[in-house]
Amino acid sequence: MKKVIFLLKQAAIFCISIFIGGAVNMSLIRISGKIIPPPPDSNLQTTEGLVKAMNLMGPEHFLFPFLAHAFGTFIAAILVSRYCNLWSKTAAYSVAGLFFIGGLMMVLVLPSPIWFTFTDLILAYFPMAFLALKMSKPLKSKL
Repeated sequence: MKKVIFLLKQAAIFCISIFIGGAVNMSLIRISGKIIPPPPDSNLQTTEGLVKAMNLMGPEHFLFPFLAHAFGTFIAAILVSRYCNLWSKTAAYSVAGLFFIGGLMMVLVLPSPIWFTFTDLILAYFPMAFLALKMSKPLKSKL
């Protein structure tokens, strides 16, 4: 029974970590327009508006999406690597994989410049899990 409860706690930590990482991601995306103004006469609140404005955006407009993807993944990965005692490495890379799939889906929905697509998909997910694992020390298991 103790093992079942322990595993349920680990699964809950995994899910909560993904939720927190996603919240960090969305928070950075939401504030990006206040720090780096969008191109004139563009509506970045809808998918259609984003697609139309994509060719008007400069490299500075892609800074916050990259940071959001990288930092959201990093926060989720560091949480699971710290608190998922039995499988911290697997959990961290699983989180990166889930965030990577989300990033890949966004690339398919919103065609972005090829340089950003490759930079984002190569640097924002799995390297952040690696960095989180290097920076984190898992808590000792009581089981």
